[in-house]
Amino acid sequence: MQRNERFDRADRIIKIGFWINALLMVMKLSAGYWGRSDAVFADGIESACDFVAIFATMMALKLGRQPFDENHPYGHGRAESLAALLVSLVIVATGGWILYESVISIIVGNFKSPEWIAVFAAALTIIIKEWLYRFTTRTGKRLESPSLLAIAKDHRKDALTSIATLAGVIGAFFGLGVLDPLAAGFTSFFILNVGYQAFMEAAHDLMDGNAPEDFIVALQTLAESVSHVESVHEIRARRSGQFMIVDLKLEMDPNMTVKQSHDVATAVKKLIFERYSGVGDVMIHINPHEEEHEDLIRL
Repeated sequence: MQRNERFDRADRIIKIGFWINALLMVMKLSAGYWGRSDAVFADGIESACDFVAIFATMMALKLGRQPFDENHPYGHGRAESLAALLVSLVIVATGGWILYESVISIIVGNFKSPEWIAVFAAALTIIIKEWLYRFTTRTGKRLESPSLLAIAKDHRKDALTSIATLAGVIGAFFGLGVLDPLAAGFTSFFILNVGYQAFMEAAHDLMDGNAPEDFIVALQTLAESVSHVESVHEIRARRSGQFMIVDLKLEMDPNMTVKQSHDVATAVKKLIFERYSGVGDVMIHINPHEEEHEDLIRL
């Protein structure tokens, strides 16, 4: 998959979610107001807050698709991780706000009797948001895009919120008004967990956390399959948006010429690029095989 194609796909998924979220926001605000449901109206306010997160992700993708330049020699991929971090904070804030509002509602005892339109709006939101979650997750995993996966978690968060809203609205419709805040409070813990997981994943990437172990092992096996590579001394890999940046230390015959070593290193890099479309760059250092050498590092 070509670089521009990756970003075009991600951008298309984000825009679909953006406009569907806009329609849901208008629907829930209207249904909450005319259907006498504070829960559905609050759900609409939550969708408005999601606008900030989705818009930030769209801007991050626009920035992240720019190639490396003099000021950003490793590209602009970290913009996606920053957007994912923002989305995670929006999810956590939403969960905390829902928990707070549910507790206050129970204490005050301010329960309403909603109309059927509020029930319909909550049920429709669950179906649409769960579909968006699955649709976005599928593409996000294929592209290994942190921002897409964070937005997918945000869609799942909305579906969970709407489940609580639906349960509460149905209960209030049949006279059990307390079910509305109880269901919302219970679901807020799931939302907080989703936000926590999204935050940890974004923070891991921003702090140069290592790639998954199976990816590292596969890279080592691949590099050592190239002729004249005696062994892989060390591998590091870190995420930059949709791409992985790989550092390799290869051990070769110390009697090889610089040109021969360079050709082998180039062959290793080409093989990795052919096998992994999600690798953005491979930096290779060569050490003499079976000779003592010191790795100089200050980290």
